[in-house]
Amino acid sequence: MKGYKILKRQKFVSGDYSIVPIRLDDRYDVMKWRNEQIYHLRQNRPLTKKDQDYYFKNVLSKLFEEVRPNQALFSYLQKDTCIGYGGLVHINWIDKNAEISFIMDTELEKKSFHSNWTKFLSLIEEVAFKDLNLHKIYVYAFDLRPHLYKALEQNKYFPDARLKEHCFFNNKYIDVVIFSKLSSEK
Repeated sequence: MKGYKILKRQKFVSGDYSIVPIRLDDRYDVMKWRNEQIYHLRQNRPLTKKDQDYYFKNVLSKLFEEVRPNQALFSYLQKDTCIGYGGLVHINWIDKNAEISFIMDTELEKKSFHSNWTKFLSLIEEVAFKDLNLHKIYVYAFDLRPHLYKALEQNKYFPDARLKEHCFFNNKYIDVVIFSKLSSEK
């Protein structure tokens, strides 16, 4: 993959960690993690290699040249190894806001969830607030992972909304929580 036309920089770095425009070589790792963590994603079935190849070729590849893409996805690297991926999705260029999407290697969920969320948030905030000049970024989450809220609050995200019984999951309705950060709070 190549870089995003809309970005001034293509690599954002903090110590041994960085984000770069999503790399084609990482697509099957991303697919594996998404399938393993499907319970907290807006994904209704496991992805196949065919699905993933199609998405990278016909959706993601076009975003690199757009002046106002609706999403910007990144490979999250420790040194040069992909350990997660995420970015800004549902970018609203008029209101200058976007949703943060992020998943990490499923094995890291158990041992370094908080530290990886913290590192990723600091990197994606640089993209959102400095390069793209967005006003607000937010995390939309099924109310299934309270440890996520602690990581968000410790990184100065505020509880912005709770959508009561918004999604049907495991034969019951569950809430969706939204945590946000404004550019003025960075």
